[in-house]
Amino acid sequence: MKLVILAGGLGTRISEESETKPKPMVEVGGRPLLWHIMKIYASHGIREFVICLGYKGYVIKEFFINYQRHLSNLEIDLKDGSNRVLESPAEDWKVTLIETGEATMTGGRLKRVAPYLGNETFCMTYGDGLANVDISAELAFHRKHGKLATVAAVQPPGRFGVLAVEDDHSVSSFQEKPSDEIGWINGGFFVLEPRAIDYIAGDATSFEQEPLKGLTADGQLAAFEHTGFWQPCDTLRDKRELEKLWAQGNAPWRVW
Repeated sequence: MKLVILAGGLGTRISEESETKPKPMVEVGGRPLLWHIMKIYASHGIREFVICLGYKGYVIKEFFINYQRHLSNLEIDLKDGSNRVLESPAEDWKVTLIETGEATMTGGRLKRVAPYLGNETFCMTYGDGLANVDISAELAFHRKHGKLATVAAVQPPGRFGVLAVEDDHSVSSFQEKPSDEIGWINGGFFVLEPRAIDYIAGDATSFEQEPLKGLTADGQLAAFEHTGFWQPCDTLRDKRELEKLWAQGNAPWRVW
């Protein structure tokens, strides 16, 4: 089975990092978000990845081209410039890197990589969100309901405290906004059948608009409810929170 990762967006809300790299290459614990996502899926036996490139895609290409050598012990002959890997801890992954255009929308990116997916069930997710979704359980759920698409439904953490303000402007209570007041949202971590791609018109199609609405209208979208950890990395604040969890040895998405 293959995983498609959408990694071509601009990441304007974390411009402090994304001016020099695609957002999926923002590092947490010294490794890109992209690597963390791949490790999550690899822990469930998925080791073939199709990465949709766009904005500064060459950064992702260079990362994987040099990945093995950066991790490995090397022997280098300075006279003739030859080198060889002595031993390598690199993962047993197959990575396909496809240029899908800088301005292409999420649905268009998926449609562009369709020729590399074959005629089998595949996974898809965004390159900027970490979670401890039980991918194996989601796959079993997807196969059981028989629809064309499954999305991980999540309840995002409350970002803002709720104040009770009296007439004299004093605060009588303060409570962090509970996530269950927000409801379920699209958390990525999709499982899709090839026919789901038929709902995508072309490059200008956002997967979150017409395709998901069409699948819903046709009764072909199911929600796998995930109540565990889920965190996008949209802002510098998000990155710092993820870094903090990693440094403390308390990263819930580290399921490998």
